[in-house]
Amino acid sequence: RQGDRQRDRETDRDRQTERQTERQGDRQRQTDRQRQGDRQRDRETDRDRQTERQTERQGDRQRQTDRQRQGDRQRRTERQRQGDRQRDRETDRDRQTERQTERQGDRQRQTDRQRQGDRQRRTERQRQGDRQRDRETDRDRQTERQGDRQRQTDRETDILAGILCIRGINHCLHGDLI
Repeated sequence: RQGDRQRDRETDRDRQTERQTERQGDRQRQTDRQRQGDRQRDRETDRDRQTERQTERQGDRQRQTDRQRQGDRQRRTERQRQGDRQRDRETDRDRQTERQTERQGDRQRQTDRQRQGDRQRRTERQRQGDRQRDRETDRDRQTERQGDRQRQTDRETDILAGILCIRGINHCLHGDLI
């Protein structure tokens, strides 16, 4: 019995020690997980800060570039305005010259149109005359061809009549063979 009680006490101590060890292991694992999570969050925070600093530097560079561009545009605009005023004066002179040239061109075109119209009317009258002569020539040729055919037919008829008459005067007179 004393041995049993002794063993029971040792078993209880062993179990208690085991539970304490398990609890320590649980606490250790929990601590490890927390530390790992903390390190993970620290790394993410570092990355976020680094990204933020890069973004700020890019923003600074962008603003610097924008200011330079604005200055460039301002100077360019001023030069353009001066150039525009110069060009406006030149354009006014060019327009004046152009209007004079246009008026001269208008007079020239009017003269050209009149001449063209004269030539056109002359050509049209010539064409009408040519068509009239062509029609008359066609009628003359047609009349001539009809005359040729008629004379040919008359010759053939005369020849045939002559042949028939030679064969027999009576038949020819009565028109039996014809």
